[in-house]
Amino acid sequence: MTKERVNNLAEQKSLRRKLRRNSTPEEVALWGLLKGKQICQCQFRRQFSVGPYILDFYCPEAKLCIEVDGLMHSAEENVKHDETRDAYLFSQGIEVLRIDNDAIWKCSDVVVATIEDKLKNKLHINKQFPL
Repeated sequence: MTKERVNNLAEQKSLRRKLRRNSTPEEVALWGLLKGKQICQCQFRRQFSVGPYILDFYCPEAKLCIEVDGLMHSAEENVKHDETRDAYLFSQGIEVLRIDNDAIWKCSDVVVATIEDKLKNKLHINKQFPL
């Protein structure tokens, strides 16, 4: 019995590349904080797809998705889409952490601390983990 592949499907490759090339300034800023295993020595992937959805950032080790949310996510139809999307990801064992665009600019230290805490809890890392 072979397991059906659901991550980074070939038919989504060009869209993932397009999203990486056209990242928002907030996504670029957050990627600067995530890339290179800067937080808890965890690797993140950018524009990683799971099933029909493309995640802004994903840490496979912790099964943690980080989504950068702008104003468009507060519109009613987008809220429903995000709820459906989050439920699907939850069914795949993936937790979603949503970060508001403004937080990336106004309090990036709090954003990093929140991501670090989430990773430590999910990976059961000792709270004295050296950075």
